[in-house]
Amino acid sequence: MTTTRPKDQWRRWIAENLLLGNPPEAIRAGLTSNGFTEEEAAREVAGALASPYVLGATRVANRLRKREWTLTVYGRLARMRAGGGEIVRRERLSRDEFFEEYYFQNRPVIITGMLKSWPALTKWDFDHLRETCGDNEVEVQFGRESDENYEINGPKHKRLMPFREYVDMVEAAGTTNDFYMTANNASRNQRALDVLWDDVDPISEYLDGDEAKGRSFFWLGPPGTKTPYHHDLTNNFMAQVMGRKKVRMVPMHDTAHVYNTLHCYSEVDGSDVDYERFPAMRGAQVLECTLAPGELLFIPIGWWHYVEGLDATITMSFTNFLHYNDFASDYTTYQHL
Repeated sequence: MTTTRPKDQWRRWIAENLLLGNPPEAIRAGLTSNGFTEEEAAREVAGALASPYVLGATRVANRLRKREWTLTVYGRLARMRAGGGEIVRRERLSRDEFFEEYYFQNRPVIITGMLKSWPALTKWDFDHLRETCGDNEVEVQFGRESDENYEINGPKHKRLMPFREYVDMVEAAGTTNDFYMTANNASRNQRALDVLWDDVDPISEYLDGDEAKGRSFFWLGPPGTKTPYHHDLTNNFMAQVMGRKKVRMVPMHDTAHVYNTLHCYSEVDGSDVDYERFPAMRGAQVLECTLAPGELLFIPIGWWHYVEGLDATITMSFTNFLHYNDFASDYTTYQHL
């Protein structure tokens, strides 16, 4: 036997594939192609099939498949709804319309007209950012293009620098995903850029103004910045201030199709889906929009989304909704799924 994995790792692999419904002959073939003899492969798979642990886990897996089937029903029904295949734009939704038709129903929407009073829409450019708080030290992510798991490994990519230097880099960069100021850099940057919040009027129709600080986030990056497919643990507003962003979204009920292996992250590259490697993505409904300055995108909790900057962009995001949004308090699946 030439396999280099410890035998217990292969046994976990065998059990996982059996529980995923892969046929025993395919699992045996996978073992033999990795150094097991045919006799060893047959013995290991037969032992797993007879194991009371695997048999017990199979009952749990069947229950999970029933839940996944239930979610597929929701998905089919959602596709039947008028406008179910697009992210609609609505002008200045009333509070009741927003919460009843979108927030409570877990549906995305682009709201227009709500940011017209924001001074940020006319004041924020590179010169203003440098003049206002250019000397303050900010935290930014760097080295993202050398790490395919840059979002998962975000803490390893943090760097401190004067905000002025970072703005200079964004202005001169061209298209790149190598550096980005995101919500993951929020705690330090909210203090460093505090004065900018004076240019952002409260969206009191939907948000709790008393909780704005600490639950609002500043994003700044060059063209080409990417946020890979993931879902959030809260409902979110994405308010576009400068530049455009392309957003692709997959409903929460299609989670079974997006190859979620760790916490809230997907293995799928949202910029160019490899359907040979990830065939189940063909069953996912993907909704796409381009968010322009002055527009407000509602991203419902659990919806998978991929975001790409088409220009140099500034975005504000908010989680301080008037209604309950503390869904993370009972979330426990941070480990590999």
